[in-house]
Amino acid sequence: MTLTLYNTLTRRQEPFETVEASKVKMYYCGVTVYDYCHLGHARACIVWDVIRRYLQFIGYEVRYIQNFTDIDDKILNRACVEHSSMEAVADRFIKAYFEDMARLGIKEADEYPRATHTMNGIQRLIHELENKGFAYPADGDVYYAVRQFAEYGKLSGRKLEDMQAGKSDRVNVEDPEYQKKKDPFDFALWKAAKPGEPAWESPWGAGRPGWHIECSAMVRDRLGDTIDIHAGGADLIFPHHENEIAQSEAVTGKPLARYWLHNGMVKVDGEKMSKSLGNFITIRELLDRGVDPMAVRLFVLTAQYRTPIDFTDEAIAAATNGWHTIKEGLLFGYQYGKKLGWGVGSGEWGVGTDSLLPETIEHFQEVVNNDFNFPGGLTVLFELAKELRREGNIIVHEGKTETSPDELKRQWQTLVTLAEVLGLEAEIEVEPDKNDGLSDAEIETKIQQRQEARKAKNFAESDRIRDELQAEGITLIDSRDGTRWHRN
Repeated sequence: MTLTLYNTLTRRQEPFETVEASKVKMYYCGVTVYDYCHLGHARACIVWDVIRRYLQFIGYEVRYIQNFTDIDDKILNRACVEHSSMEAVADRFIKAYFEDMARLGIKEADEYPRATHTMNGIQRLIHELENKGFAYPADGDVYYAVRQFAEYGKLSGRKLEDMQAGKSDRVNVEDPEYQKKKDPFDFALWKAAKPGEPAWESPWGAGRPGWHIECSAMVRDRLGDTIDIHAGGADLIFPHHENEIAQSEAVTGKPLARYWLHNGMVKVDGEKMSKSLGNFITIRELLDRGVDPMAVRLFVLTAQYRTPIDFTDEAIAAATNGWHTIKEGLLFGYQYGKKLGWGVGSGEWGVGTDSLLPETIEHFQEVVNNDFNFPGGLTVLFELAKELRREGNIIVHEGKTETSPDELKRQWQTLVTLAEVLGLEAEIEVEPDKNDGLSDAEIETKIQQRQEARKAKNFAESDRIRDELQAEGITLIDSRDGTRWHRN
């Protein structure tokens, strides 16, 4: 079962082979911290979180880096409006980011580099590009000479001559920045300081880095010249990732990444999400409405990660129902483990590889190994969860099950294991404190009183006792073998 991935760079699905055996170096272009994270961020972060989890599950040691862009015009604009500083705005929304992701069950990355903390690496990379003839200074700015990099466009498939044909109408020749460039396609590596803006000293004068060079420097500083997976949203393919390749590979002469993976975009009711359309939904707004974070994860995972996904009320309702099914299965052991003789507490039911269903694990991997086919993997979880729900109903209504307790334990532990790979975790529901209601002995006494009333054909008294127990949260189930009960 070989893992194969669709590589944006080669436009085909390829076997996954890492630079270093059994180790994965993975970088995700993170958020620009000027506002609260929205549904698009939720999808991306969930997708890369699950891909990282899955790689670890199949035996890879993963070093996962995610950056924060904390130097950007949008951050500066917000700071200006709020009479604040770029640093204060960035810090506030980085804090909000961690709050939102924790609610979604996103594992933290191994490291979160920030552009402001990578200034030496950024300037060093620009200096090397300049020395190799790929960059040139211009009145305090530094630009990348795009035409010097022969492979420019290899990621996006765009050709400079094709882009040139339609660019003349969009260029403002009076723009001072345009006049500094040797070629319209050249882009800024370093921007000269403007009045009132934060700036850093450099060999080219005070200023700040361009967006693209930040990620190139952070990848190199944290992971080296060539990484295994470079991930991000499909909207970053051009120009951001294209420019990253041009910057990094011009200096190192090595591939920046072996595999380029891109997640599809999120629409809301068929429309592109934007504040102007009034359909801009932040993660915290959605969760504060009462939508279960696990339902959000399930919604994201029901679509192939590279395809667009449409957020609708119907879609989130379906995901919520689906989560309820999986949640029932995940809680099976805590609800019925004692009755099945598994042990006194959940601590005795630790999941080990020898307690899982090997054919189910193998099927799950076989499906998901096809370009991270998580929708297919979910079908395996649903099959397990539905079977456990059926067994639970049998236990409740008949007091026993024909399936062996050991087999049910393996089914449950397999479901728990695979759900954890997808980041789907159910909160354990605490049983009611028996001291706050009727004890088991008191319940049995009332059931005996009810049986005596029924023998005496005093059905009014029998019904009264049943209703009294129901009011206490006790459900009675009559069968040929007698009366069983359970707490609601």
